Amino acid sequence: MSILAIVIFIIFLGLSLLHISWALGSKYGFETALPTNEEGKRMLNPKKSDSLIVGLGLLIFGLFYLIKVDLIAFELPSIVLSAASWVIPSIFLLRAIGDFRYIGFTKKIKSTPFAIKDSRYYSPLCLSIAIIGFILGIA
Repeated sequence: MSILAIVIFIIFLGLSLLHISWALGSKYGFETALPTNEEGKRMLNPKKSDSLIVGLGLLIFGLFYLIKVDLIAFELPSIVLSAASWVIPSIFLLRAIGDFRYIGFTKKIKSTPFAIKDSRYYSPLCLSIAIIGFILGIA
């Protein structure tokens, strides 16, 4: 299970660094990371502080899995370990399923640059995170 925890940590670390770079002003990948309607209008307009909060949250999620498999010595109450083991992968499962309009496998809008990347990369990644998280939650 340690290998899965390291894998999910690396994924979360990469996503965290990407979000933090956006908070610091980077534009790398930013334009196609946000859903748009058919006319190209963004459906979300996050502030830099939003990107920082998401980045830090993703880092905490990654560290959680290292703590869970005892690769980092840090005591968490059993209720926190139990709840987070199900809440974190559930968040990513719901993200993978989507909103039935702009994001996830259920999206109706499929031809925008975001939608194409979402179908190829973002939603499968979220589903992978959910599966790994549930496996680690059961273990």
